[in-house]
Amino acid sequence: MVARHDQTTDPELLAALLQARRGTAFFARKLNELTDAELDGDSLLPGWTRRHITAHIGHNARAIARLVEWAATGVETPMYASTAVRDHEIDFGATLSPIALRHLFDHSAVHLNVEWRDLPGDAWHHTVRTIQGREVPATETVWMRTREVWMHAVDLDNGASFRDIPAPVLERLLTDIIGAWHTRGTDAGLVIKVTDQELTLGDTTAESATVVSGPLAAVVQWAAGRGRSGITATGPGTETTNGTVPAAPKWI
Repeated sequence: MVARHDQTTDPELLAALLQARRGTAFFARKLNELTDAELDGDSLLPGWTRRHITAHIGHNARAIARLVEWAATGVETPMYASTAVRDHEIDFGATLSPIALRHLFDHSAVHLNVEWRDLPGDAWHHTVRTIQGREVPATETVWMRTREVWMHAVDLDNGASFRDIPAPVLERLLTDIIGAWHTRGTDAGLVIKVTDQELTLGDTTAESATVVSGPLAAVVQWAAGRGRSGITATGPGTETTNGTVPAAPKWI
């Protein structure tokens, strides 16, 4: 008989799966609020329409499902054959009819959820490889999807904001972003203060730092390159812009 519940019993993993599923439901709600004609409108990402966002989220679910299948079977199943193939899938998906595009999102989300549900507990620790070449346990696929659905629900530009994203997701996003900056060395002299959590991150050893401050949602929005509202900045680099918050370093 086919399982009707997750095979894993790990409470942390179950909580993470719930967060991913809630993000998928949130994306679905914002997508379903759009008319077919509105799918042609611009998203918050330069060069991408809402069609591109939807196609990306659909194909992302399929790609992550391939990693889960890899963990289950031991047979290497890459996310994509190449980044060029990934980009082509998105561009082609954006040309689908509205009903086909919506079906792509719905069906791929169900497929991924079933793959997660049926993955045995021990298989979650099997190693798979992301398109960036990182070798990670299958548990990482849950965060990979969580990040995509919550952020891109905002990118649909249909009323969602970073304030709608749960705090634990925002916190991990900020950690990921600052980690990427640190790896590239682009965080030098930059300190981030999260005012509603009394949290300070970044180059805290800098003698003369540019300090960006604001509530968690606003700080993550800025760090992800999605806007500068709700935050302030002081220190080097802000005087020349009359106090305007500088652009965040590149994330991805």
